[in-house]
Amino acid sequence: MLILLRNNAGSAAISQARNIAKRLLSTTTANRKPETTPATEHYDIIIGGGGLVGTTLAAALVNNVTLADKKVLLLEGAPPFKGFDPSGPYQNRVSAINRNSVELFKSINAWAHIEQARYKPVKQMQVWESNSDALIQFQHDNFASDVACIIENDLILDAVYARVKELDNVKVLNKARIECVGLPGKTGAPHSQVKLQDGRSFTCELLIGADGANSVVRKEMNVDVLSFNYDRMGLVATLDLNMDDDCDNSVAWQRFLPTGPVALLPLSAKHSSLVWSTTVPHAKELLAMDANAFTDALNEAFCRQYPRVELADKALQGLNALFGNSSAQHQRQYPPRVCGVQDGSRATFPLGFLHASSYVCNGAALVGDAAHRVHPLAGQGVNLGFGDVRCLVETLATAAYAGFKLGDTQHLVKYERKCLAKNVPIMVGVHGLHTLYSTDFSPVVLMRSLGLQLTQNLPPIKNLFMKTAMG
Repeated sequence: MLILLRNNAGSAAISQARNIAKRLLSTTTANRKPETTPATEHYDIIIGGGGLVGTTLAAALVNNVTLADKKVLLLEGAPPFKGFDPSGPYQNRVSAINRNSVELFKSINAWAHIEQARYKPVKQMQVWESNSDALIQFQHDNFASDVACIIENDLILDAVYARVKELDNVKVLNKARIECVGLPGKTGAPHSQVKLQDGRSFTCELLIGADGANSVVRKEMNVDVLSFNYDRMGLVATLDLNMDDDCDNSVAWQRFLPTGPVALLPLSAKHSSLVWSTTVPHAKELLAMDANAFTDALNEAFCRQYPRVELADKALQGLNALFGNSSAQHQRQYPPRVCGVQDGSRATFPLGFLHASSYVCNGAALVGDAAHRVHPLAGQGVNLGFGDVRCLVETLATAAYAGFKLGDTQHLVKYERKCLAKNVPIMVGVHGLHTLYSTDFSPVVLMRSLGLQLTQNLPPIKNLFMKTAMG
């Protein structure tokens, strides 16, 4: 009997303890907030990659009247831009900006910022051969307008960022590196998706790849790409010139050497920017030289007498006589003597060619180096990218005005057609020039020398080339 009473008492205590635990669990569950994941932000347009082209695109989109109400997110992989000091030393990364690109900057109200800082108009350009007397000179009649403008890349960024900061509908995320993207045609989702390496996710109507030659966006689009390296390096530097104070340094100089072209781009009366394309071993050698040896090597590159192709020289003399012109040797001017190179300004970068077979797909588009990459010998790389910006903004504005979705392939293909028609001939021409001037084989030297001198002697053809280069 005693054992039975004890068992009953124990059972009652256990039951009571269970009831109390249930009430406590119920109260705790009711008070606990449900776990949530961060909401995915949605934008009308996301630009993957900043730089010169991506940042300019962000400003151009929201500056367009039709697209002004669109929410734009710019994903910039670099840290926040520190700004540009126009009173500081000249920087080694510059661009030869053509007329169309200047008009783009004017349309987004960025050109006044550049004008107030510093830039150098180019009034004339001279290109000449090292294995013959062939040369060509580009300038407008009576130097009435500029052939191009030489502007430091950071100054362009400074001008464009100044505009972006004034625009409420553009958000910039720095140190934002894309881990993966999803496109409507592949995921079945209604929008393009972007996931960053830090875990944040976004969706958008249109994802624009401005993320360079190794574009993540382009890889997800799965388009065919023609890409190869030239086994050449580009070397840049900021140079000091030996010029009188009253001289106007407004000529761009380029000489085709057996190893590749070397160019001087004017920055001021006393400074120029160097772009020297050469073999990889030679570029490393130039980079390792002390300042005096480097300066001597550069001056020699512009003045040295290379082995001549006698047949080419005779053919040029006959061609010039046919057109009633004096020999090219007498027409030629020589660049100012370089007297120094600024400390820390020498740098190298690999040269190559890249072109995507398609620039668009459902929910995505490519601009700049994500779509194409060319040799710098004609200074067209960034200008092609700025041309993409103009075409894409115009196409999107037309689509939005008609009530179509921004990522609609039906309208994006119009952008692609315009850009392909504009970019491909220039890219093929630049690649052809690189190939022609990468050998000293006598028949090739004869052919390219005659072509260069014939263009010099036929103003309509020369003006056509100049207009194409100027946009």
